[in-house]
Amino acid sequence: MVDLFLGKVLVKNNKDRDELDTEREIILRLQNRILMLFFGSGECDKCQEFAPTLKDFFKKLTDEFYVERSAQLVLLYISLDDSEEQQEKFLKELPKRCLFLTYEDPYRQELSMMFEVQDLPRVVVLRPDCSVLTADAVAEICKLGPDCYRNWQEGAELIDRNFMMNEEFDEGKMRSMTDPIRRVKYKVEDKKKKKKKKKKKKDGVSVEEEEDEDGDEDGNDGGGGWG
Repeated sequence: MVDLFLGKVLVKNNKDRDELDTEREIILRLQNRILMLFFGSGECDKCQEFAPTLKDFFKKLTDEFYVERSAQLVLLYISLDDSEEQQEKFLKELPKRCLFLTYEDPYRQELSMMFEVQDLPRVVVLRPDCSVLTADAVAEICKLGPDCYRNWQEGAELIDRNFMMNEEFDEGKMRSMTDPIRRVKYKVEDKKKKKKKKKKKKDGVSVEEEEDEDGDEDGNDGGGGWG
């Protein structure tokens, strides 16, 4: 799903309207997650009726008040509103943790055509590889609530975060899915290269020598100070 939004600007539905506008930020936010594309409009009565259900659904899966660990789930509102004012008004009905595309972004319409959206509301659920997991999850969300996420999780074949290094999910450190392997490799290599320094006296003068982890001294065959 990351490829779908590289080069785009995603906006957080918070007070400051923080933007995710770099490749790194987009990857950190979307990688290894299920993406819910919510196509809707503030003027649509069915969308207005569905909004509280969707908000409750997303909140119970991502809010620390309800769950110990947030679900690997991202909600992105794709506005089909007739005006920016209408979009802003409807965003107030949606979770603060959801993302959206700006009203000026024509990519909203492109996505609508890409997924053949005709009726609203519509929730397209995507796997991390951008393939469609569920073409329209509105009825499923209304019927099963948060329980339907388990079905999505199995169908999406997500990499469980329990099997990855905790630091990889720190947004300040994570780089890519292969980083845990590279870091372990480099840590082992660095450890082998570390050398311990010890002081020896030669003719009353302190001399520093370097010693490998295995105890062999550089520059001599186990004898005294350097010649």
